[in-house]
Amino acid sequence: MQKDLTKGSVLRNLIYFSLPYLLSCFLQTFYGLSDLFITGQFNGADTISAVSIGSQVTHMLTVIIVGLAMGTTVIISRAVGAKKTDLAARGIGNTILLFAICSVLATISLILFTDGIIAAISTPPEAVLETKKYLIICFAGVPFITAYNVISSIFRGLGDSKSPMYFVAIAGVINIILDILFIGPLGMGAAGAAFATILAQAASVAFALLSLGRKKSGIPFSKQNLRFDRNILSAILKVGLPIALQDGFIQISFLVITAIANQRGVVAAASVGIVEKIICFLFLVPSAMLSSISAIAAQNAGAGQHKQGTKVLRYGITICISFGLLVSIICQLWAKPILQLFVHDDADVVRMGCQYLRAYVLDCVFAGIHFSFSGYFCAYGKAVASFIQNLLSILLIRIPGAYLASMFFPDTLFPMGLAAPAGSLLSALICVFIYGYFRKKHLLYE
Repeated sequence: MQKDLTKGSVLRNLIYFSLPYLLSCFLQTFYGLSDLFITGQFNGADTISAVSIGSQVTHMLTVIIVGLAMGTTVIISRAVGAKKTDLAARGIGNTILLFAICSVLATISLILFTDGIIAAISTPPEAVLETKKYLIICFAGVPFITAYNVISSIFRGLGDSKSPMYFVAIAGVINIILDILFIGPLGMGAAGAAFATILAQAASVAFALLSLGRKKSGIPFSKQNLRFDRNILSAILKVGLPIALQDGFIQISFLVITAIANQRGVVAAASVGIVEKIICFLFLVPSAMLSSISAIAAQNAGAGQHKQGTKVLRYGITICISFGLLVSIICQLWAKPILQLFVHDDADVVRMGCQYLRAYVLDCVFAGIHFSFSGYFCAYGKAVASFIQNLLSILLIRIPGAYLASMFFPDTLFPMGLAAPAGSLLSALICVFIYGYFRKKHLLYE
């Protein structure tokens, strides 16, 4: 199950590692897209808004978990690169304990504060009941969401990005089948979409545990590794916590922007919700680069091959920029047909959604740059740098930009959609500056 990512072509390793990860993310994001698509075929704007808003909240939770698990991927990758299998085993043990506690606490807290969350994001009155049903069901399934993403982080830390792809592929099929059944014939609305998602996640966890038990990882794991180790836990949190906070703040900024849109009515809320789903899908490539760069660069860092890590960063940025330009052109030309895939009988939602998509899609170009840098910084334990640049972007541009655009341009969503790419441009510029500073001061290879 282990794979040495320090040997061979850097570009080949990046492509071979990132493609299965990309497909895994695509299938996982497809959960939300299928929920929204099938919901739109059988329900009106109120239920569509409930599913889009509710899934955005659960997506925020998922990316925080994935961000925290990045610490696991990096510590295991560095241990594998340095041939320290005992360190990798202790990293796995501490990960299991840490996330078991976090998932239980998160489940209880989120269920208790469901009403407060719904109120905080200014959910339209017509969508409150359905949104609450969706969120409570998803919050109850947090342990499954956590388990899948943590197990996947362990596999990727070992250099194996294919196994998680297989788990989520099976779960994706289950999700679509259950979506059609629950939302269609059974008429369960938002609750049906939530049940389908959680049951699919549970299935993915079952397959992941079965595979983890059967495959030989080369790591001598035992019950003795299931003990908290202060140094290991610190190393995991040093990388994972800043990334989790960074991703959490990004998602909070999205929720704030959603709240701003929700205050403009159910049509604007549905339009923004659909476009957010589309953007999440397009962001799979930058996300795949972030995780792939962190895993590959970390293995090379553990092996002392720092030039290889730099090459990985450069290739990742090139791929992300190329992809961002391509999808930006596609969305400018075919925004209306894309929106009509999700809603076919509401011209206002399609019109406003096109405005928002044509502006927001530009974020794919700039976000890919700072995502790639974030992965590289994580590999060297400098995740705080990623947190700082994202926080500045959110506070200085994303949120105030969306608010001002909503105030001064109440008849269109296009200016509001520009807030995200403007924020990512600032993040990219900050990352370039930080990278140059680290290189000049020789702070990366300590």
